Amino acid sequence: MTTTLHIDNTVRDYDDWKAVFDQYERFRAEHGVRAYRLGRVIETPGRVLIDLEFDDRAGAESFRAALATVLATPRSRAMVIGHQSWLVDLVEEYVSA
Repeated sequence: MTTTLHIDNTVRDYDDWKAVFDQYERFRAEHGVRAYRLGRVIETPGRVLIDLEFDDRAGAESFRAALATVLATPRSRAMVIGHQSWLVDLVEEYVSA
């Protein structure tokens, strides 16, 4: 069973935030992120939903702690004006053929 770290960020400028997000590809890989999905809320384009997939809960919890240090940096505080996250265990998945 995989675990997802679901993140709900509100950012000042999506393009600036995305450029920084892309710089953290190696950080995500080194911390066990297997896959990710990004989405933007249509009615609120500065609201970004991120799903990071991990092999297990321990990996997701470890990444969440490492992410807290990144979010505490002045650069992140200037870009991210709202942040929440949840650990989600995948219990079922359906993909239409």
